[in-house]
Amino acid sequence: MDRVAIFVDAGYLFAQGSAAIMGSRQPRRLVDLDIATTVAELRATADRVSGLPLLRVYWYDGASAYRGRTEEHNRIAQVPDVKLRLGIVNSAGEQKGVDSLIVTDMIDLARNKAMADALLLSGDGDLLPGLVIAQSFGVRVHLLGIEPSRASQSPQLLDEADTTAEWGREVVTRILSFRPPETMSALPPPVAATAPVAARPLPAIVADFVESLTPEDRARIAALDGPSPVVPRDIDCRLLGTCGKLLGRDLDADEKRTMRRLAIQHARTGEPAL
Repeated sequence: MDRVAIFVDAGYLFAQGSAAIMGSRQPRRLVDLDIATTVAELRATADRVSGLPLLRVYWYDGASAYRGRTEEHNRIAQVPDVKLRLGIVNSAGEQKGVDSLIVTDMIDLARNKAMADALLLSGDGDLLPGLVIAQSFGVRVHLLGIEPSRASQSPQLLDEADTTAEWGREVVTRILSFRPPETMSALPPPVAATAPVAARPLPAIVADFVESLTPEDRARIAALDGPSPVVPRDIDCRLLGTCGKLLGRDLDADEKRTMRRLAIQHARTGEPAL
């Protein structure tokens, strides 16, 4: 299929983009993304290097195992022609599974002849197998970096790509903006840190968590059956992390079992279990 697919490593975009603006990498919470402008710039670059119509934009990022998707993720997922793909951010702040998602998607789309060209915004050398295998299926891979790309991208990626391109500071300032730290300090403290929330009954805490889930995730829990139902891992991590944080302590094995039982019952009935 004569289409170009765009693959965006959001971790690289935020890290190298903030460095291009501020001179050094900034914490993610201090950088704002203009999603519409970013997608427009990506499409313009893809058109310039390939001349082909767009298949879609694949946006790769990490989501906390405890808190799940951010509001930014939700907004990105709603943008036309953009598919959000999420790995996990662990307790140490490290992304897990993002590289494998990019590699797998590049190979699958190439093997299925769903794309003729690929535009890859990243600098990670771990993506090299996906790039090379996609090329073996006849796909031309265009590598996009952020200045100075030679210092922020794997030399192997640069060598193997069919073409390379770079976004300069003038482009990056249109899509990213820096929020001064004092703006953050003016924000109210998280609700989870206040004593009244932590003092609430456990069934009510679990019920609030279940209500915060998407309808699809609630349905996944409600459908669990059997004497020892197993809560899906992604939901279970968020459940235990949220409850532990609100209670202000580590959970023992009995409490974890109780929270899982309460979550399943509330998803089924809509009422906090006793």
